[in-house]
Amino acid sequence: MINRDHALPIKRQAELVKISRGNVYYMPRAASQADQDLMKRIDTLNLTYPFAGSRMLRDFLSREGFVVGRRHVGTLMRRMGIEALYRKPNTSKKHPSHKIYPYLLRELTIDRANQVWATDITYIPMACGWVYLCAIVDWASRRVLSHRVSISMETSFCMEALEEAFQKYGKPEIFNTDQGSQFTSEAFTGALKARGVAISMDGKGAWRDNVFVERLWRTIKYEEVYLHAYDSVSAAKAGLAKYIKLYNTERPHSSLNKRTPDEFYFATLPAIKQAA
Repeated sequence: MINRDHALPIKRQAELVKISRGNVYYMPRAASQADQDLMKRIDTLNLTYPFAGSRMLRDFLSREGFVVGRRHVGTLMRRMGIEALYRKPNTSKKHPSHKIYPYLLRELTIDRANQVWATDITYIPMACGWVYLCAIVDWASRRVLSHRVSISMETSFCMEALEEAFQKYGKPEIFNTDQGSQFTSEAFTGALKARGVAISMDGKGAWRDNVFVERLWRTIKYEEVYLHAYDSVSAAKAGLAKYIKLYNTERPHSSLNKRTPDEFYFATLPAIKQAA
């Protein structure tokens, strides 16, 4: 996307593709091996105990022999982009220019492809360091429509995944996200509004509002990520892409009557076209 050898200055290239210049020059700061070990364990504990905050995670870690304080656990959680998942009154300041939209999926029957899409970001540990994964998911079929891997949590890689999903699969009736700044940004919500897509957002910390994406992260981590110590960003991208293809095309789901996400997704598309 950015050509460092081009005559056009990098600053101007970044402006044209709508990414920050800081992201272009960003070099991940090496974390200590002790912190990387802690983050990998915190990631696993967070999947098992999504309600656990920094104090409880500190206690879990202490029982396993890690010597770490609550504040350091909190610092690592923020670096990973995770938090305890429960409703907390007035615990975070929303960006003043970012609008929060209501949750539209409560008591809604979701039973066909392209009715609802959802997205989220998750931390992916590597042998040394980590990356972040963003995926666009069709809610009814569990199909991963597109994904991107990034070394930072900038909005740009979420936008790339969104635009690819639009290009390949059209658009949903409703798009559901959490209240992360990437998804409340004008760039992200503007892309949805420009296509006439209704925007739905989870309640703050309400993991059940986006439960199928949370289940996807658990599946990807236990069936792919934790079995492989990616030694580079390119290895992480290749491994995740390979697994997501298998997940879509070969892995049956009991909730889909043992069909694969691909089989359910494409089987329900004709009904949409007929009704149109």
